[in-house]
Amino acid sequence: MQRRSRGVNTGLILLLSQIFHVGINNIPPVTLATLALNVWLFLNPLKPLLNSCLSVEKCYQQKDWQRLLLSPLHHADDWHLYFNMVSMLWKGINLERRLGSRWFAYVIIVFSILTGVVYLLLQFAISELMGEPDFRRNCAVGFSGVLFALKVLNNHYCPGGFVNVLGFPVPNRFASWAELVAIHFISPGTSFAGHLAGILVGLLYTQGPMKKIMETCAGIFSSNNSYPGQQYYFNSAGHSGYQNHYSYSRPGLYEDVPRNYDVYTAGLSEEEQLERALRASLWDQGIL
Repeated sequence: MQRRSRGVNTGLILLLSQIFHVGINNIPPVTLATLALNVWLFLNPLKPLLNSCLSVEKCYQQKDWQRLLLSPLHHADDWHLYFNMVSMLWKGINLERRLGSRWFAYVIIVFSILTGVVYLLLQFAISELMGEPDFRRNCAVGFSGVLFALKVLNNHYCPGGFVNVLGFPVPNRFASWAELVAIHFISPGTSFAGHLAGILVGLLYTQGPMKKIMETCAGIFSSNNSYPGQQYYFNSAGHSGYQNHYSYSRPGLYEDVPRNYDVYTAGLSEEEQLERALRASLWDQGIL
């Protein structure tokens, strides 16, 4: 596993620039807390990466189950953190205002743990089927598996429209699968099993029994509830910097939220995200 760079954390600087460009008051609380926790643990890791990454060998064989909690919250370097958290920023704003903060927090916690469990099952199954014990040693960190699960959830609620994947328009309902392939085409070193685990967890929620099980376990509230006051998390004094692609099932619920969002769009490749973030940062500094 690669060590973090010791130079200037350009990715972290760009991430903070994006967050302040959107405006802290415009980010719902659970999304903001998730961003803050990941940044904090990047700067102050609880354990070294080799002691927090997730693998069959470390978790199952050596019974180090705390890695299920540690691995989603640690990142290999500042660019790993940047791309994951920019994606979390957009998905969190969309999903938290739809689901409500309490349920969204519940979803984040369950998805974080369950994505790790599914990853371990996939790695174990591949190891057994292919007779390759090295798959049990593959160690993964990062929030991207959870983000793939959230992408499935977001696309489920917003099935219409298209996203751009490597220059090709892809229907939203197939976007997760297309991005799974695209990411491993342009970045072969990423964890295919980790991302696939996220998609499977998302499908368990949207198409399987997970949502009902979560509602039963929660008892006191349902994911179908819309919590009054969610719009107060968005400052009407200025735009949040996010393009609103979707119409919601309850018109008028978010009428107070500004609509002229033009800074970030879903489905951008990592190169396009970086270019847009750099341009926004340079614009804010008066260089462009």
